[in-house]
Amino acid sequence: MQSIPYGKQNIEQDDIDAVIKTLTADFLTQGPKVKEFEDKFAEYVGAKFAVAVNNATSGLHLAVLALGLKPGERVITTPITFAASANCVRYAGGEVWFADIDPDTYLLSLESTKNLIKSKPKGYFKGIIPVDFAGLPVNLEEFRNLADEHDLWIIEDAAHAPGGCFTDSKGERQKCGNGNYADLAVFSFHPVKHIACGEGGMVTTNSEVLYRKLLLLRTHGITKENMEEDQGGWYYEMQDLGFNYRLTDIQSALGITQLSKNKAGVIRRNEIAEAYKNAFKGKIKFQSLPEGTVNAHHLFVIEIDDRKGLYDFLRTENIFTQIHYIPVPTLPYYKQMDYGSANLSNAENYYSKCISLPMYPSLTDDEQSFVIEKVLSFVNG
Repeated sequence: MQSIPYGKQNIEQDDIDAVIKTLTADFLTQGPKVKEFEDKFAEYVGAKFAVAVNNATSGLHLAVLALGLKPGERVITTPITFAASANCVRYAGGEVWFADIDPDTYLLSLESTKNLIKSKPKGYFKGIIPVDFAGLPVNLEEFRNLADEHDLWIIEDAAHAPGGCFTDSKGERQKCGNGNYADLAVFSFHPVKHIACGEGGMVTTNSEVLYRKLLLLRTHGITKENMEEDQGGWYYEMQDLGFNYRLTDIQSALGITQLSKNKAGVIRRNEIAEAYKNAFKGKIKFQSLPEGTVNAHHLFVIEIDDRKGLYDFLRTENIFTQIHYIPVPTLPYYKQMDYGSANLSNAENYYSKCISLPMYPSLTDDEQSFVIEKVLSFVNG
């Protein structure tokens, strides 16, 4: 069996043709493809506005800045995520606090978050960054109710979850990033994600005020909107200290064709997930699926006692898995901030057992059967 990675982009001829067409057009960057991608992505997730950025980390950084996070202010996030979910707070000089995860969904626990907030005076925290981990959407309605009670903002880290959705208390399907419950949402277009742009990201919102702030901060804090008739066409104003976080037209052209395939991609990812679940049910623990929720399945994670043994064994069979993630507060940079008193037992237990199996739309049935066979042969000794 040839090498089977845990994740893989799928670039087809129409993707290549779109990029070549853009390479021969007038604009390689700051052209019409960027706005086209933004408009199509906003329509796809059901948000009013979308701002393309050079990667999701930049998107998270712009999100906390747009919401006005100041040095010393505190934000809560999950310990089971990529470091960028926490780093964005540090970029703005804020403090990161961690609440525990739910042991079955692996998502930020509402109860743990509530307990952490209530353990401090009102106004102690400024916001929450829940993560749609592995593609499973957080119930943002519940977090919105908690946030409103304590005057907090919410950034949905939806890097894993374009195409995912949950059902709210009204029985309505809420797509990840639609802006109905979170102030802002951030997506990733890294090659192992659903939509591959090489690198790239998108920030979505329903707030025109936040949208305008994002646009300004994305491009050096510079705007031409205040140009008067008697000024030359070269005139511009730098109104804030912004950044060069733009996405190119080349990447946007690829993003547009990739986005058009994501609906089918999510369906295929769920077919793969169902095959894993049918094979492992009653034998191996995997991420639970709340009723009314569609998991976009960036990852398929299982828990196993001898995780290192399985990891090494699968590599001998050319099956390359990954671990998602080392808990952020245990990373050397964060460890020095002393999170020893935080009760993160669920996250610690999860990390000791988690392993992500191959999950991508072009994974064949034969390849998946081979993965399942090898995992079960290890578990059965």
